[in-house]
Amino acid sequence: MRVTLAITGASGAQYGLRLLEVLLSNGHQVYLMVSKAAQVVIATETTWQLPARPAELEAELVKRFAVDPSLLHVFGREQWMAPVASGSGAPSAMVICPCSTGSLSAIATGACNNLIERAADVALKERRKLIVVLRESPYSAIHLENMLKITNMGGVILPASPGFYHQPAHVSDLIDFIVARILNQLGIEQQLLPRWGEQFS
Repeated sequence: MRVTLAITGASGAQYGLRLLEVLLSNGHQVYLMVSKAAQVVIATETTWQLPARPAELEAELVKRFAVDPSLLHVFGREQWMAPVASGSGAPSAMVICPCSTGSLSAIATGACNNLIERAADVALKERRKLIVVLRESPYSAIHLENMLKITNMGGVILPASPGFYHQPAHVSDLIDFIVARILNQLGIEQQLLPRWGEQFS
């Protein structure tokens, strides 16, 4: 499966990085975009120091995850000839993880000021799967209205709100909870988290 993944400048970069790792390690091709704000958040929330240039970032992530280089393609914010910028080239599913409220607003209004926003716009106009993993609290009326707009256009709002019924022992368990929910939405088999009821059977 090919998946477009965008990491924007909301807190919770670990969700996006873990999702990227799981997708690549299971042989799925990923078209990746990382916003400038996300670079700052990643440096703040993790020990990772990722290069800003797309080609260098691609090489670093391929090395870090020890995956086939053909599985990962990193695009810059104004790389308008990227496949994700057109309905004829974009994958059938896109995930924005985490999604900032600024990106949420831009997508809800069709701003298309950068490649992430354009890729999301393509997903909506082509009626493809768009999963928006919002990481914000509390929500303002503006946030709620923008979430409703995207939902009405066919997008899926999946807040980064981990559950506790699987009795997490580590922070990584909470991260995997959200990643598993995203994979379920994508229709990708996962072993990170049992589906509801399975742990009791």
